[in-house]
Amino acid sequence: MDDHFSPANEGGASSPQEPRSLLERIEHLIAQLPPGDAMRTRLLEIRAEVAERQEIMFEAQETIEKMEAALQKVTQPANRIGTFVTAYPKFDEGRPAMLAQIVVGGSEFYCNVDPRLDLRAFRRGTRVLVNEAYVVVGDLGYDRAGPVVKIAELLGNDRIRVGGEAGQQGTILFRSELLAKEKLKPGDDVRADANFRVALEVLARTKSNEYYLDTVPELPWEKVGGQHEAITAIREAIEGPLLHPDLYAKFQHATPKGFLLYGPPGCGKTLIGKATAWNLTQQLRAQTGKEMREFFMHIKGPEILNMWVGESERIVREIFATAREKRREGYLPFVFIDEAESILGTRRAGRFNSILSTLVPMFCTEMDGLESLNDAVIIIASNRADLIDPAILRPGRIDRKIKVNRPTRTGAQEIYRIYLTPNLPYDPALIAAKGGADAVVAHLVDRVIEAQFAHREENRFLSITLRSGRREILYRGDLVSGAIIASIVERAKALAIKRALATGKDEGISESDLLISLEAEYGENDIFPPTDITEDWLHLIDHDAENVVKVSPFRPGGDAAGRTPSPIV
Repeated sequence: MDDHFSPANEGGASSPQEPRSLLERIEHLIAQLPPGDAMRTRLLEIRAEVAERQEIMFEAQETIEKMEAALQKVTQPANRIGTFVTAYPKFDEGRPAMLAQIVVGGSEFYCNVDPRLDLRAFRRGTRVLVNEAYVVVGDLGYDRAGPVVKIAELLGNDRIRVGGEAGQQGTILFRSELLAKEKLKPGDDVRADANFRVALEVLARTKSNEYYLDTVPELPWEKVGGQHEAITAIREAIEGPLLHPDLYAKFQHATPKGFLLYGPPGCGKTLIGKATAWNLTQQLRAQTGKEMREFFMHIKGPEILNMWVGESERIVREIFATAREKRREGYLPFVFIDEAESILGTRRAGRFNSILSTLVPMFCTEMDGLESLNDAVIIIASNRADLIDPAILRPGRIDRKIKVNRPTRTGAQEIYRIYLTPNLPYDPALIAAKGGADAVVAHLVDRVIEAQFAHREENRFLSITLRSGRREILYRGDLVSGAIIASIVERAKALAIKRALATGKDEGISESDLLISLEAEYGENDIFPPTDITEDWLHLIDHDAENVVKVSPFRPGGDAAGRTPSPIV
């Protein structure tokens, strides 16, 4: 049968639109034949066979196309992933267009962008897909991984400097839009993109990065006993400029920047620092009517020392930066540096000579950048103020040096009354005899003070020989401290608890508990030097080292006078 046969051709007239496919031609022929015609039946069978084969051919063609597409995908070059930095305008044949600045593998490129993408939706630091022609063809969003670095310096509102410590090379990074409104400060950890051009995320600060934030309890001045002179001095130096700034400005009186609390260990230097923070904040809150909180940064000197070059200096910078930031947030920051001689000692002595030679100048630089008490209150404490570098202690940095002496007999009574409160359980027999808890407290304080300060043989503690030849004897009361008194009271409480557990009865603190604890505290001698080396004892006494020739402690079962004392070297 001729494929070109058509009934319309028999009459010599041409169809206005001839069927093109084979199935359409067959259907056209079938339509021309009358029902029951044998040829019509045969054409219907042929049509079914042709339709089946044509369907198989279409399926095969679709499979071939899929295979060709897959082959093309596996043989074409892989797309690169870069970091989008910013967009720049360009003029293409007089029409404005945009180029994308991207970084791929550490190299910068100015690339065209697929017109199907909206370049305005791109954000600095996002990952972009780049084809073999270096055309941006996709936006992959922000990465969730990358190197973590520490901020060394803030450079304006859109750049930061990272690295530079522990042998790392310093690098400048852009801020991503995620960090545009973040309050960053030196020392914060940030995550950078894989190409190390954009800072993407600030990581949660660890507890150690709060720089030794210490909670200040409710601590009115009445709870600091035996230090009236030191408290008066620090209140006059700190409270006046902050509570009466207009009056100080009228007299053009320079306000101090820093304070030194020095004296024997255990006498309340740290307690005075915390009490200063609490009381001053309460007074400013009452005067201004603003909600204000103290931010007490209790920094122990040895915690700053670090073996890596430049790390200790970075910590000092971050401490002062944190204080300034908290001040802007409405806090009243207190930087209290304990054991200051360990990090601010003279630069010619000490184990860490190389560290101190740069750490002290860094501390001086930060102190010079403070605006008196308006930025932060700087208090340093030391048992050996003679070891602190003079550049730190000069006026203009540490303006006030306040001596924290050992408590006198009256001061010791105040401290005992702070720890022996009327609400503690006392010996029932003693309460019945004295007529109440207040009378019991007064009796116990008088008895333990008498035992502690009595000039008797068993209370002798130290023998001092001066250059004049005069020999002095120091007794237990001459070397008392708030820490010793607190320990005596705690020992007495422990004895009362032990007795209550043994008897099962209501027990309380008795006179014998305090006296036994007093003997145990001085007998163990844990808080005093275990040797006779004079240098170890000199910082515990209030004598000029130049006038002391010999120091000999009295030991249980021995006599200082009969031993060979340690001479001054």
